[in-house]
Amino acid sequence: MKTIAIFISLFLAQQLQAQTNNTTTITVTVKNLDSNEGAVLFGLYTEITFMKAKPKFNAKSKIVNGTAIITFEGITPGTYAISCFHDKNGNGQMDFEPTGKPIESYGVSNNKMSPNGQPQWNDAKFEVTGSPLKFNIGLIR
Repeated sequence: MKTIAIFISLFLAQQLQAQTNNTTTITVTVKNLDSNEGAVLFGLYTEITFMKAKPKFNAKSKIVNGTAIITFEGITPGTYAISCFHDKNGNGQMDFEPTGKPIESYGVSNNKMSPNGQPQWNDAKFEVTGSPLKFNIGLIR
């Protein structure tokens, strides 16, 4: 009986270890910033939260020589999208004109922006399989 309990414990420990090791990193670089003012705010979203709710993970990067870089860590496999914007005035939110047009530069993963409105999930989504990923996002205004 003791032997069976030990084998079950070892099996469960191995499964927990495998789940812990099944995460990766996503590094995001934005290079085309027009100033070092403020910061760049990044969000890593699932389909349910993309452009609707708070991101699953968020990060903030200082801008050095017109470039901002962050790394999301501990990301599990799945489908995600990234959005980011240059929070030039440091108020922690994206600012808009009265017409609804963004005042601050923004971008999404895959650099596919919808010409008629907000970014679309199908254009920005990507798969995380366990290997580290790197994205370069170009901002538009």
